[in-house]
Amino acid sequence: MPTAILTGQPVPGSSIESDLRDLGFDVRTASDPADAEALLAAVPGEERVALVDAHFVGHPHALRLGLTDPRFPLAAVPGAVTARAEGRQALTRALARETSAAGGTAHAGAPARTTLSVGDPAGVDSLADRIVTALDADGATVHRPELGSLVAAVPADPQARNEARQAVAAVDDEAVRLKSAVKARDGFFTTFFISPYSRYIARWCARRGLTPNQVTTASLLTALIAASCAATGTRAGFVAAGVLLIVSFVLDCTDGQLARYSLQYSTLGAWLDATFDRAKEYAYYAGLALGAARGGDDVWALALGAMVLQTCRHVVDFSFNEANHDATANTSPTAALSDKLDSVGWTVWVRRMIVLPIGERWAMIAVLTAATTPRITFYALLAGCALAATYTTAGRVLRSLTRRAERTDRAAQALADLADSGPLVELLTPFCRGKGPRLGWLSAAAGAVLLPLAAWVWGPNWWVVLIAGLYVLLSAEAVAHPLKGALDWLVPPLFRAAEYGTVLILAAKSDVNGALPAAFGLVAAVAYHHYDTVYRIRGDAGAPPAWLVRAVGGQEGRTLLVTVLAALLTAAQFKVALTVLAVAVALVVLVESIRFWVAAHQGGAPAVHDEGEPA
Repeated sequence: MPTAILTGQPVPGSSIESDLRDLGFDVRTASDPADAEALLAAVPGEERVALVDAHFVGHPHALRLGLTDPRFPLAAVPGAVTARAEGRQALTRALARETSAAGGTAHAGAPARTTLSVGDPAGVDSLADRIVTALDADGATVHRPELGSLVAAVPADPQARNEARQAVAAVDDEAVRLKSAVKARDGFFTTFFISPYSRYIARWCARRGLTPNQVTTASLLTALIAASCAATGTRAGFVAAGVLLIVSFVLDCTDGQLARYSLQYSTLGAWLDATFDRAKEYAYYAGLALGAARGGDDVWALALGAMVLQTCRHVVDFSFNEANHDATANTSPTAALSDKLDSVGWTVWVRRMIVLPIGERWAMIAVLTAATTPRITFYALLAGCALAATYTTAGRVLRSLTRRAERTDRAAQALADLADSGPLVELLTPFCRGKGPRLGWLSAAAGAVLLPLAAWVWGPNWWVVLIAGLYVLLSAEAVAHPLKGALDWLVPPLFRAAEYGTVLILAAKSDVNGALPAAFGLVAAVAYHHYDTVYRIRGDAGAPPAWLVRAVGGQEGRTLLVTVLAALLTAAQFKVALTVLAVAVALVVLVESIRFWVAAHQGGAPAVHDEGEPA
């Protein structure tokens, strides 16, 4: 149980002790800094501890935001400071110096003036705020949550206390908490058709002790049931599938809102939320394809195409953000125009809708599933995703060409990790590091065009294998130098397009029943590996281990292997080979991924909550 140390004696009528207990703290009282130091030393090092001024007046949610968020080692609001295990040493040092400088009791009985902002030396009188000032002086990073209309203060006298209490009474703490549970930046459909009521579902879940991970799991199960309904191929099944897909999306919004409402953030939760979103959508594509097949219509190529296009869109997002989030001099006229449009009323919603975020996309899929056929649904999905991909990619290319950004070594390494280069590229890269021009994304683009085009023209053929060999060389050339060029963030999505597109085309060209579903399974397994890489990088956990990348061949090794199998085997044998390869890749990457994330969660990895893009 976390411990809160109250410094000083609470004012009669104060609710600070009960508020802290409601937040789960064991409350202890210190009469002076020396007493507080002794109580702090008695708290086990692995537990959260907080120092709170007994004269604190404010909203309970202000305390919740300041003292219970698991993502930050050190955090503070006016009159209160907290430390997780990682921040205990810094807090202990600051308190020890304060005790020494104050002779153990200085300021213990001194009245505190109203403190409206942490870190203002002119207003620091409470012990907690002096500790925060000391932490700042030490260079420690202290998180200060945005309180907005919430009150957090240490009044100096009865009049100031009454004014603070009136300010507390004037703001509905629960209304602010509910509003802040909703993602600040979301799509039109989510904002106006889901969040107005899903936040209340989140509160209902919180009051019954449900966790975000449980809601995330419920969303996954609902989506899988929806996919099963779609797989029946009946009109009733399609209608039920559409309804259940919307229900799954409501739960998908609820889990994040529940995490924000109750500050239940975790490494495992962030991974589950992101991973399950992709699993739900792609499982639903498979369900639609199975349902269409029951009605005599083969749309597996469309289903796989939709998955390929959607995954490549996401990799564009991930690569661009990783390349630019810590770049210096990171400005451009295009970015300035984009920021200006984001501040102008209706253009904000048009720009958010045109990228077809998850809310709009799932709503469109659900309605078309219930009202039309799987083929029409996939045609609309492919058209919408293609428009969105063109819009976002073109905008990011323009930004990259018009900004004079210097990208960091960390960004270059993240792009190299996202490239997913295997042993063949590792072998060839040293031979590509000459003094010639750094081709980077141009080499990747050449390979991404040549190989799928060859597969389309020749189908399963040894000429395609030859082009695949050239593709391996181009892949090595693309990553031979650090990916710091203006457009080098395009390398990972180009690799994804080449690999996934080649598998799709060769499976379609094999012209045997079952090859496309097998290819769907293989691309799904590889896409999971690529998403897992993204989430590890986003969580500052680094890329997957090198042995895993080598074990699954790297993007160039898998691509070359598929072309060889297509040329060497009969169509029926190729289908079996794709199936075996899909199962093998899925087993390796799933086992390692689950092992890693569970171990990270159990090992106390820093909690994260990635708002990300409305994908």
